[in-house]
Amino acid sequence: MSPGAHDDALARCRWPDLAPRYASALRAAVDFVLDRFDPLGIVAAGSIVRGRGDPSSDIDLFVIHGAPYKQRLQRWFGDVPAEIFVNPPAAVRGYWAAEHQRGRPSAAHMLVTGFPVLASPLLDELKAEAAAWLAKRSSFTPGQDTWERYSAATLLEDAIDVAERDPVMASALLAEAVLAMVRYRLRARDGVLPRVKELFAELDRGDPEVARAARRFFEVAALEERIAAAHAIADLCIGARGFFAWESERIPVETPDDSSSRDLR
Repeated sequence: MSPGAHDDALARCRWPDLAPRYASALRAAVDFVLDRFDPLGIVAAGSIVRGRGDPSSDIDLFVIHGAPYKQRLQRWFGDVPAEIFVNPPAAVRGYWAAEHQRGRPSAAHMLVTGFPVLASPLLDELKAEAAAWLAKRSSFTPGQDTWERYSAATLLEDAIDVAERDPVMASALLAEAVLAMVRYRLRARDGVLPRVKELFAELDRGDPEVARAARRFFEVAALEERIAAAHAIADLCIGARGFFAWESERIPVETPDDSSSRDLR
């Protein structure tokens, strides 16, 4: 961006009300973006902007530009880390369906909950599209539901299998199984996965019995107690403690046509 265009864009920027440390870092980050790119819109997002930042939280900048490439940059501005996501509009629109299917609408969430530092009609349009995608529930298909439950159940079963000969490995597998069961419960309940740091807070809001069992699992030290807590979570969340019978759908596969087969003979 030319010096004149840079100054013009900077003059059009609006700023969220942040603590001085973060306000200074955000201005430095936006100045960096204006030097490196020709942005059509800039959104400041993340827990800091929402007023719920933790000591190591970073500033997220979502940048829309017209060039045909996307780029992610991780940089410090003062003592504040920042993640900068640079995308053309087509790439942003490509995130909607893919992230919706995974139950992790990160890009849509940043645009909707973030602060428009450099506004534009294009940014307004993308924000409206993001809001429409966030309003859609992302449910498991029957096959996905079964697979998520089965994966968590077999992790639990593996932990029990090695508990006697390798209790440390068993404890690690139990932790993986519990987190998998919690994620399944939240995705099945809400149609979306929360941020990792908010998993238990989301359980507290809607599943207090599961939340108590999950917190107990991570609070106790004895392996027997951890196994008992994991079994309670399994009973509440996935209805299984290990292997269970199931069948996948029939998935078509491509096969060589007859002419290709004859040519190879």
